[in-house]
Amino acid sequence: MSRYRPPAPKSSPYITADGAAKLRAEVRQLWKVERPQVTQVVHEAAKNGDRSENGDYIYGKRRLREIDRRVRYLSKRLEEATIVEDKPRDTSKVFFAAWVTLEDADDPSAPLQRLRLVGSDEINSEKNWISIDSPMARALIGKSKDDEVEVKTPEGERYFLINAIDY
Repeated sequence: MSRYRPPAPKSSPYITADGAAKLRAEVRQLWKVERPQVTQVVHEAAKNGDRSENGDYIYGKRRLREIDRRVRYLSKRLEEATIVEDKPRDTSKVFFAAWVTLEDADDPSAPLQRLRLVGSDEINSEKNWISIDSPMARALIGKSKDDEVEVKTPEGERYFLINAIDY
C-alpha cells in the first residue's frame, strides 16, 4: 500500500491589505517578541547541565522550531502574495474582496447570508469570510446583482440569488 498523496492544489495568491498587515504583525510578534523570550529560556536551561532530561530545554527547542517554521511559512506567503488594495473597475460584479449578500432561492424565508471573498490566509467562519477558491466563491465570481447562482455541494445543487454587492 502506497503512502503517496498527490500535492494539494495551490491556493490563489491573493490577499487583502488588512490580511497582509496581520500576517506581517504575526511575523513581527514571533520574531521580535516570542523568539527572544524562548531563546533566553533555552539558554538558561542549557546552563543547568544534562540536557537529555531537561524539560525546559527540550520544549524550548521544540518551540523554537515551531516559531522558525511559522516565520518561514509566513515570509514565503507574503513574498508570493498579490496584495489587492483597490476596488475593481466594475463594482457591479463580484470579484475578490467583495461583500456579497445572498438569498437562498430554494427557501426565500431563510435569513440572508452576507459573505466576503478573501484569500486562503484570511478565512474566518465567524465573520463569514470564505476563500476565493471555495465552490461558493467560484460560482459567484463575475456575477452581478439579481443573478441566480448555482453552487454544487455534497448534498446536491443549491441556488442563490445575489441581493447586493459591496466593496
